Amino acid sequence: MTTPTALGADEARTRLHELTVIDVRTPGEFASGHLPGALNIPLNRIEDALPELRGAADRGEVLVVCASGARSENACRTLAGHGVTAATLAGGTGAWAAGGHDLHRPGGGPRTSWAMERQVRLTAGAVVLLGLLLGLLVHPAFQLLSAGIAAGLVLSAVTDTCGMAAVLGRLPHNRPRAADLEASLAALRGR
Repeated sequence: MTTPTALGADEARTRLHELTVIDVRTPGEFASGHLPGALNIPLNRIEDALPELRGAADRGEVLVVCASGARSENACRTLAGHGVTAATLAGGTGAWAAGGHDLHRPGGGPRTSWAMERQVRLTAGAVVLLGLLLGLLVHPAFQLLSAGIAAGLVLSAVTDTCGMAAVLGRLPHNRPRAADLEASLAALRGR
């Protein structure tokens, strides 16, 4: 498959008024800070929004955003498979913020949750450490926890997916509210 077109943060910022921005992160990640005017359609719901996304693409350029660019590239490929052309934000919201551009936070408050990548690093590191400690102090079989996490990280890198992120994304602190897919779809219809 081909790599989707990528816009840099500065280019996206200058063209923001002419783009339909779709954020494919979890509702919790979206609430922690997103591009101004972005609509939240989580990656696992992207196919539910195909008719509206086709309409948005017919009216102008669609920019798909996530934290780092990996999920948005996957979303662009999924959309391309259904005949919808979209670009991705190179480096995601991380590159956007690093470029000095503001992220919109509902209520204007500070970031209240960790990015999913940071949650995955914490969880993987904690389980590896726990497996090693329990393997030394209790029974060597506990080292299989560490081996399992290592295998999962390798699989994650090879497939460019993350099972741990999918599981962590379902935890209550990552879902402060359900994604209001209907509101996002209504906004797409009205553009």
